Amino acid sequence: MNIIETHKLTKYYGKSRGIIELDLSVSKGEFFGFIGPNGAGKSTTIRSLLGLIFPTSGEAKIFGKDINRYKTEILSSIGYMPSEANFYSGMKVKDIILLSAKMHKKNCADEAKKLCERLALDTEKRIEELSLGNRKKVSIVCALQHNPELCILDEPTSGLDPLMQREFFDILTERNKNGATIFLSSHVLSEIQKNCSRAAIIKGGRLIAIDSVENLSKTNAKRVTFHGITSVPQELCAKSAQINGDSVSFLYNGGIKELLGIANSLPIYDMTITEPDLEEIFIHYYEKGNEEK
Repeated sequence: MNIIETHKLTKYYGKSRGIIELDLSVSKGEFFGFIGPNGAGKSTTIRSLLGLIFPTSGEAKIFGKDINRYKTEILSSIGYMPSEANFYSGMKVKDIILLSAKMHKKNCADEAKKLCERLALDTEKRIEELSLGNRKKVSIVCALQHNPELCILDEPTSGLDPLMQREFFDILTERNKNGATIFLSSHVLSEIQKNCSRAAIIKGGRLIAIDSVENLSKTNAKRVTFHGITSVPQELCAKSAQINGDSVSFLYNGGIKELLGIANSLPIYDMTITEPDLEEIFIHYYEKGNEEK
């Protein structure tokens, strides 16, 4: 069963591009990643999925129902965390959390207490007294306290310190194991690689790749480092070269025999060959997209 499904979902802001003909599906119980840099269309996609903005064309369904026709019913089972959370000034944290629970017409006191304890959130403080990281914690509690079937999280970890980021993902993993579907939008690729089973890459408002994180991470390219020289021979057609002291590192996509033959003719004293990380592969997808235009 698909919890999220879009068909040619398109949004323009006047003549400006938002998203273009997105065909996306997320199955029940998935921990799904949505990857792209700022301005790629991630937030526009999420706001369209939630019915916060109307699409120019196409459709979006959540739980098999059209979001614009059944928005109130659908949103009651969603936990949404925006990239930038704004709250009413003058209110205490505990009152904001209670207000959020009342909007869902649920008694969430026990779950809210557990979340506040795990996130070390002081509920007696007023919202204007909080740092960015603590406002993020309030947003997390408001999004998760009602135990939603679907969690939609837009750049959720900005402002959180590393310990709180780890605790946050522990909470999400527990929810996911208990059946919740997680839709995580991020430009922090390590978050996607560590936590998601499948992901989509968006560029310029269009999906350019969608697959398991394992398959997205597969590439013929290798990260090669030559120790003893500071430039890469042109015949290797290297990409993303980086100089560090007396060494040069680069992405190489050719044959191993050719690489070793050229290496043998160079004044190097050592070399290493490793798998590229997801960030380098992500850049590869973007460069490939540019070549196809």
